[in-house]
Amino acid sequence: MIIPVRCFTCGKVVADKYEKFTRRVRQGEDPSQVLDDLGLTRYCCRRMILAHIDIIDSFMAFATTEPSEASLR
Repeated sequence: MIIPVRCFTCGKVVADKYEKFTRRVRQGEDPSQVLDDLGLTRYCCRRMILAHIDIIDSFMAFATTEPSEASLR
């Protein structure tokens, strides 16, 4: 899905840090250290990044380009 813009619990902006986090972790850095470096020290914000599953590409396979009958009424 699309990463939420803000933490559900405290309201801190987390969406801008997701790509940096994934890039650095793929390069072999420790996820805990990366989260600290990005300023995500609260466990509620860490949860937003760590629990996110990026499945938007899977959903896009089912997107239609033609209008449905219900939208034409």
